[in-house]
Amino acid sequence: MEKDEVKKIKDWMNTEEYKEKNFNRKAIVINPERACQPLGAVLCAAGFEDTMPFVHGSHGCVAYYRNNLSRHFREPFAAVCTSLTEDGAVFGGQANGFEGFKNAAALYKPKMFAISTTCMSEIIGDDLGSIIGNAREKGHLSEDILAPYANTPSFVGSHLEGYDSMLNAIIETLGKKLPAGKDAGKTDIINIIPGFDTTVGNINEVKRILKIFGINYLILADYSNTLDSPLNGEYKLYPDGATKLEDVKNCVNNKATIALQKYSTKKTAATLSEKFGQDVRVIKSPIGMSYTDEFLMTLSEISGKEIPKELEDERGRAIDSMTDAQQYIHGKKFAIFGDPDMLTGLTSYLLEMGGIPKYVLCSNGTEEFKKEILDLFAAYSESEGEVYIDKDLWHLRSLVMTGPVDMLLGPSHGKFVAREAKVPHIRIGYPIFDRVNIHRYPLYGYSGIINLTTWIVNKFIDIIDDASDDAHFELMR
Repeated sequence: MEKDEVKKIKDWMNTEEYKEKNFNRKAIVINPERACQPLGAVLCAAGFEDTMPFVHGSHGCVAYYRNNLSRHFREPFAAVCTSLTEDGAVFGGQANGFEGFKNAAALYKPKMFAISTTCMSEIIGDDLGSIIGNAREKGHLSEDILAPYANTPSFVGSHLEGYDSMLNAIIETLGKKLPAGKDAGKTDIINIIPGFDTTVGNINEVKRILKIFGINYLILADYSNTLDSPLNGEYKLYPDGATKLEDVKNCVNNKATIALQKYSTKKTAATLSEKFGQDVRVIKSPIGMSYTDEFLMTLSEISGKEIPKELEDERGRAIDSMTDAQQYIHGKKFAIFGDPDMLTGLTSYLLEMGGIPKYVLCSNGTEEFKKEILDLFAAYSESEGEVYIDKDLWHLRSLVMTGPVDMLLGPSHGKFVAREAKVPHIRIGYPIFDRVNIHRYPLYGYSGIINLTTWIVNKFIDIIDDASDDAHFELMR
């Protein structure tokens, strides 16, 4: 094809005509900003003591999960599988399960296998419960090794449902409700469920806030240390710091549970509330001022403790940082993309700063999420914002090429759109493959407000400096 013809087609791809065709496509998805269910299940398993993620599926599937998670966290990520091949697809995967349990137990000596499925094992109809029961009966799986399991088919849902299903299975399998009259529910411990959150800085920030409050807490699925362990010359297959299995057994008797994400905890929240009768609060992810305030007020209400002055002072500093920077964000247009809970928080934060969330795109969003974003637009009288669910990053490309924005906020996959549109891109969410240490910085809490404001505003100032001639290259900005 001639260069002129290539340019002509490329230019056409930036038009409203192409955008209309792009948004009308039905038979293909191009670069969706979501992963599959088993990846979420595998991540959840990494948050528990001496637990090996065990996937009933092929080598290729597990290589994908390990590869993606290792690249994001820049840490080794262990997981095993039953190595299903064509034979398993025809005759069933029970024999592979038997061998897998026996070999993995001998090699890795886990206290728990957190077992999930893939497309292949779901399509052929393997019954995980039967395979696990038969393995125990025939001596391939010791009774000493816990084995919660979740069905996590890759062809429906996303990593959010996979995380939720695995966490729900672990709590249902391990949780032991005390009988009535046996001090059931009398602990002062508050369970915290982070949800599918690959920013370990968020989990650490939540723990810091809880310590300042003086609240006894239990993080359910705590991989803040297992996936951010110190480099001290000693490799540990199971790093210290994960949620202890003994604590999980009693988590259903704790005072309350706070879920910091809605869309990756629905099943788990329902189980704790309906099956175990626990006080469960599902709140917005504490990103931005309003949602951080909500989190702290929820902690205060449940614990009966006043919000500490130290946190009140942090709030004041966050407000100061927002005030200092507001002029650089006010009126700027943003395209944001990623998981729904993060996007709700980012939308709220940008509106607080006077920014315009022009495009909010969520590949795994629902009508419920869409309504939340539209309600936020209405609360701030924002008429320019648009929200898109079940759309991919090729849709996002059409949006920003026909209706320009000033900045993209979202995971690494958006860098190609940002490059074509010639706009800056701040990496936030999952996955982040092309920047280092971002996952260590919190987006949550008042510290997260300062981090977000710093990244966004300093990038805008860099652009001003880069575009300035000598006469306008100012020391003060």
